[in-house]
Amino acid sequence: MSKTLVAYFSASGVTAEIAKEISKITKGDLFEIKPVEPYTTDDLNWHDSNSRTSLEMKDKTSRPEIANKLNNMSDYDTVFLGFPIWWYVAPHIINNFLESYNFEGKTVRPFFTSGGSGAGQTDEELHKSAPGAIWRPAKRLYENNTERISNWINDVE
Repeated sequence: MSKTLVAYFSASGVTAEIAKEISKITKGDLFEIKPVEPYTTDDLNWHDSNSRTSLEMKDKTSRPEIANKLNNMSDYDTVFLGFPIWWYVAPHIINNFLESYNFEGKTVRPFFTSGGSGAGQTDEELHKSAPGAIWRPAKRLYENNTERISNWINDVE
């Protein structure tokens, strides 16, 4: 029997709401990717070139430490992977999550939230962190709309 995981990182709560909706629709297990050191408002200030997120995103090798571990990744066939877009890519904590598990043969369906930015180099950058995965293109989900999310999940869009 196929099992679905909805794993997400949310800095402000927007991605969390959409992840919860995807979990409800797919009946998938929900897993929040939590950083060891939570992000503060100052950390998230992309206007400040010395903010934590600005410095992390300038360094492609940055891998913020994850506070929690998923012990049963091998149980899942499909992983919906959610995150906000930062500097036209996924936050590096997402790369750390992907690099922490074996995604060989798993279908990964990334979704992202943003105030208006597109995916940029998201797909290319994420694929490097889990090359054995079966990747679907990243999808921007900018509102918690059950019909739109269901259409995407069911490949109607």
